[in-house]
Amino acid sequence: MAEYQEAEAGDRLNANLERLDQLNRRFLNVLAKRKPPNPAMLGPGAEFYSEAMAAFMHESASHPAKIFEQQVSYWGESLQNWMNLSASINDDEKDESAKKSDSRFRSEEWQDSPFFKLVREQYLTNAKAVQRAVADMEGVNERQRQRLEFFSRQIVDMMSPANFLVTNPEALQRAADTEGESLVRGLENLVRDLERNDGELLVTLADTDAFTVGENLATSEGEVVCQSPLFELIQYAPRTEKAHRIPLLIVPPWINKYYILDLKPDNSFIRWTVEQGFTVFVISWVNPSAAHREVGMDDYAAEGCIKAINEVKRITGEKQINTIGYCIGGTLLALVLAYMAKTGDKSVRAATFFTTLTDFSELGELGVFIDEDFLRAIESEVAEKGYLPYIHMSRTFSFMRAGDLVYGPAVRSYLLGETPPAFDLLYWNGDSTNLPAKMTIDYLRRLCQDNQFGRDGFELLGETVKLSDVRHPLIAVACEKDHIANWPGSYRGIAAMGSRDKSFLLSESGHIAGIINPPTRNRYGHYMSGSIPKSASEWREKAEFHEGSWWGVWRGWVSRRSGAMIDARRPGENGVTTFGPAPGQYVHTSG
Repeated sequence: MAEYQEAEAGDRLNANLERLDQLNRRFLNVLAKRKPPNPAMLGPGAEFYSEAMAAFMHESASHPAKIFEQQVSYWGESLQNWMNLSASINDDEKDESAKKSDSRFRSEEWQDSPFFKLVREQYLTNAKAVQRAVADMEGVNERQRQRLEFFSRQIVDMMSPANFLVTNPEALQRAADTEGESLVRGLENLVRDLERNDGELLVTLADTDAFTVGENLATSEGEVVCQSPLFELIQYAPRTEKAHRIPLLIVPPWINKYYILDLKPDNSFIRWTVEQGFTVFVISWVNPSAAHREVGMDDYAAEGCIKAINEVKRITGEKQINTIGYCIGGTLLALVLAYMAKTGDKSVRAATFFTTLTDFSELGELGVFIDEDFLRAIESEVAEKGYLPYIHMSRTFSFMRAGDLVYGPAVRSYLLGETPPAFDLLYWNGDSTNLPAKMTIDYLRRLCQDNQFGRDGFELLGETVKLSDVRHPLIAVACEKDHIANWPGSYRGIAAMGSRDKSFLLSESGHIAGIINPPTRNRYGHYMSGSIPKSASEWREKAEFHEGSWWGVWRGWVSRRSGAMIDARRPGENGVTTFGPAPGQYVHTSG
């Protein structure tokens, strides 16, 4: 029996060595083909570091006692960690507090070993020292402080002992238990991710074999009823005999793809909305390439949003429609509504905004990237390629939640050798899109950096439009923990719009989960208030909390503005040309 086990172990070892040899060749091959990245796209410019160093030197010269106090505190805490190590060697009790406070250190291995307890505690001491030094630094303005806090946190997160094999007891134990198999699987996952992104490292967050768009995602029945160089327009088949007369057009973001609103049947906002008796259309944007270099915000307005509105009117025979804009799709919709108000176009009856920024005066964490160093680098990148490759936006949004979207998944995939979870939201998150060169600069310079729409006016199709020009009835939904469109910023834009009839809802959770929150799950609640004061904080004080999804509240609001019930419309009726079944062709184009 022992001889058989030894032979079996030898066979496994030889098989793993052969796999390692193959993986090594694949690894070297993908790195050889990798194009050198633009270093300016990977981090802040030299000015950032020189400003930080100058501020620190000034702090040291002006307040030496404070620096000395920080150092004494740091060394005192470090000494306490060593003393705790000595005590824990003779103490069998486990430290359960770390399991509750920090997901990186929840495994039993971090609690069982005095050595790894010390590694963990000293890392947390170092992290706190860095955070305290940045928070106490004087001589920097608020924008500099925000960038210092963000990028110092990136360094602190990166240096977590959980991210390295030799200081991660869970990964070491897994390797021992599997006779190294977990490390081989981890290397396979790493090489796969490099190959998938042409040598750039972007962690795969979801099991890509678990989903296929059109088969178990984006399955709501419908037809493509318009196909243009910029978008496909999908009309969904009715699921009720009667539907509201006023149709509904959804303008999704073109950063990622529209089917975030049509994931699986049980959490599809589109399917649910059709089931509530609405005629639903959605724009599926083209995934840009170098051929779209000169496509700007004017094009997304005229040849995208406005064209789609007119197509919905033509297909349904209605003079007015209702609209939904999500994220940057909501920003575009607001610009179009302001333009329509100025030009006397009454095509839109009422509008909904999901997690939309229109006033960019305070961008939250996203603002750390809207600075000259990054903007100059992006301008150089899009001038060369004609578009902004998807990987840059994916990285930006991921590092805004680095623990959940970068290091945690990397540890599970590369150190523990696990297969990513079959999670539809994360699969969609990884199905990224490029951005056209001109549109990228329009958005980052004119909207984000200069805040033209929220200040003196944004030039759109020959008209100068402002937030106050938006006068349509509207309802907006923001998310409490949104790391992309911070909810106070979203509120500020809505409050500045000229509409008399407007409502604002605040959902629990983040940019995606707070929106994709079907009533059947009732996972997150929401806040409501009957008034729209100028200040977001004042609104929050008056808002009342309600359990469950906000979808039902929205349905009631939009139903009252959607006209009488008529026989439900079907895609392709009355001689309307169709171009194939939903989800169409554009959604399948990879970045």
